[in-house]
Amino acid sequence: MTSESYEIVIKGTLSEPVADLIDGFEISKVEHGETHLIGLVPDQTKLQGILTIFGNLNIELVSVNPVSGS
Repeated sequence: MTSESYEIVIKGTLSEPVADLIDGFEISKVEHGETHLIGLVPDQTKLQGILTIFGNLNIELVSVNPVSGS
């Protein structure tokens, strides 16, 4: 698998320490009570690791979408 960009949308906002755990992702926007993060994912293991962090911290996941043109 080649690296792909993904947008992950969660409910609420991330504190700086939690945002630092999501290495390689940038907060692209915060609106309507949701935070949008975009980043490059080298493989599915990395993506699953990020989603596990959110689950362990009880952060509600809205969506995970590949970003076109990556």
